[in-house]
Amino acid sequence: MPTATQCKPHWLSRIAWRTLLTLYRWKGWKVEGHHPDVGKCVITGAPHTSNWDFVFFLGGVHHFGMQPSFMGKHTLFKWPMTRFMRDMGGISVDRSRQSNYVGQVAQAFAEADELALVVAPEGSRNSNGRWRSGFYHIAHAAGVPIVPGWVDHATKRGGLGPPIMPTGDFAADLAKIAAFYRSVRPDCPRFEELARQAIEQSGLHAGPDAL
Repeated sequence: MPTATQCKPHWLSRIAWRTLLTLYRWKGWKVEGHHPDVGKCVITGAPHTSNWDFVFFLGGVHHFGMQPSFMGKHTLFKWPMTRFMRDMGGISVDRSRQSNYVGQVAQAFAEADELALVVAPEGSRNSNGRWRSGFYHIAHAAGVPIVPGWVDHATKRGGLGPPIMPTGDFAADLAKIAAFYRSVRPDCPRFEELARQAIEQSGLHAGPDAL
């Protein structure tokens, strides 16, 4: 008997995916980079400046032959939305104070054969470029690399960078991530701020914060 993950996706999720991919192709983005050649990873999507970012990063990851996933509040996974959310790649996360959501997502990685989790580490479109560290603690706890994903709406370009394995030194690894982002978009003020954040983090011990 097939498991839930082996079942054919629900017709509603198939329509939703086709719609998202149609919108992605309609926008005419040019994707750069290569498949990261890893089965599991945390993909950081930045900068987060538009509602179109969600469409681009899902479509861009799909472009490389990967099935993108995302985190969603656990209440969104209740019936009748349970199967639809999971078909779309959703990972249920309980954000209550009593819950270790980093551990929840790390467990999802442990149980999956392949998982490409897309995260917007800036948190919101109003960010000045400083990142929350939840993405890092998830990748470190799960033992998976961080793949930097980027987009430039002005030039309709975007793509994925090389995998960066978290070492446990948040400041040093954030500096590597910032260096990549500045190499593809040296004119982006948010990535300049990200580089400054990495310098400020040097010598500090970063703890899990709100995702």
